[in-house]
Amino acid sequence: MLECRLTDRLGDYIDLTSDERTAVDRLTERELRLRRGATLLRENDRPGELYVLTRGTMMSYVLLDDGSRQIVRFLLPGDLVGMAGVIYQQSPETITASTDCTVAPFDRALLGILVDKHPRLGALLLALAQMERVVCTDRLAAIGRTTAKARVAALLLEVRDRLRQLDASIVDTFAPGITQEEIGDATGLTAVHVNRMLRQLEDDGLIAREGGRITLLDGPTLARISSYVNRYAGFDLGWLPPAR
Repeated sequence: MLECRLTDRLGDYIDLTSDERTAVDRLTERELRLRRGATLLRENDRPGELYVLTRGTMMSYVLLDDGSRQIVRFLLPGDLVGMAGVIYQQSPETITASTDCTVAPFDRALLGILVDKHPRLGALLLALAQMERVVCTDRLAAIGRTTAKARVAALLLEVRDRLRQLDASIVDTFAPGITQEEIGDATGLTAVHVNRMLRQLEDDGLIAREGGRITLLDGPTLARISSYVNRYAGFDLGWLPPAR
């Protein structure tokens, strides 16, 4: 089961001071466990708290008028959960546990205190929010302008790159931890269509599947046919203010 503390996640980008670590750890003093399939937050709920995902995986999605859903983001340990609704009185998303999960709830006011006392952390959270926005922009462009095979290939590359952030030993073989239905809901395809595209990628010699694990046999070609860019690398954080 995947696990990660928020201090570890932020510490991957900057060297946290002891005061910054203490401030971040304040956000994870409580613990809430969720079973697979449990809904943490529903669209249009009035959010009173934010969360840090510390164990397991979750997904953020919106429900459409026909009852279908569009998955916006897959959440992994170390992610802040519910941030999309931090400026609204009602949540713009539904957040559900994809696996058994553990989250740390914290009052939204603590985020304001964190930003006030530790502006470098606030700037880093802003940078990470922009990264997520760019990832969503890439997905939107893919859904609107690329083939079904390209969309599936891009999502596989994205999942691999995200998992690499948690486990540096991952090279090209990984357990994606998401179903074909969830891949379809993230890429605007049916589960049947996703299955067909995965078989095509196998037939093309680009991926291999075995026992719930996927191996990317030709990452450069997958990136080329899907126009994929790794948005989880290549950051320029030289503009961050100094630690206070």
